[in-house]
Amino acid sequence: MSEDKLAHQFKILCQITRAQHFAWRAAVVDLCPDIDAARVVDRMWELTGEQTGASYAKRLDGSKPLAQQVAASIVWSSDCMGEDAVVEIGEGADEAFVRHDDCPWFHWHKRLGLLAEDRPGCDLWFQTTTEQINKRLGTKLKVETLKALPDGDNCCLRRFWVEEDQP
Repeated sequence: MSEDKLAHQFKILCQITRAQHFAWRAAVVDLCPDIDAARVVDRMWELTGEQTGASYAKRLDGSKPLAQQVAASIVWSSDCMGEDAVVEIGEGADEAFVRHDDCPWFHWHKRLGLLAEDRPGCDLWFQTTTEQINKRLGTKLKVETLKALPDGDNCCLRRFWVEEDQP
């Protein structure tokens, strides 16, 4: 099979995966009309973050800057899902940024009228992933969202850094 055909099939598979997420959400709404669907979606992103953080923690090298490694892991995952993401190295020895210039999840949320769920889900995923890494490694990695496509910004930009111990 040609590389072009594989790349095309992979893009379609990524779209199928996102379609399944939104079909799952619609099923929850249909079968549980009294439930707060956004809470269910948030819980899904929290569980995903727990799994992601546990997976990342196994692959991190304690002799290298943590924030940069985590940012690189997120960008790798994002690239695998067809997102447009890059790592930007911060000023400090252990500061990095993840910038998404475009994201298919954003477009799906917008098209389906669910934009209010986009940033909270991502923020929860990033926060829970970070908390899980800290829990497993005993570190003080932090994350904050500086810009977000759903907020009207030109990208999503998240800062990762390791909090220094205060004297």
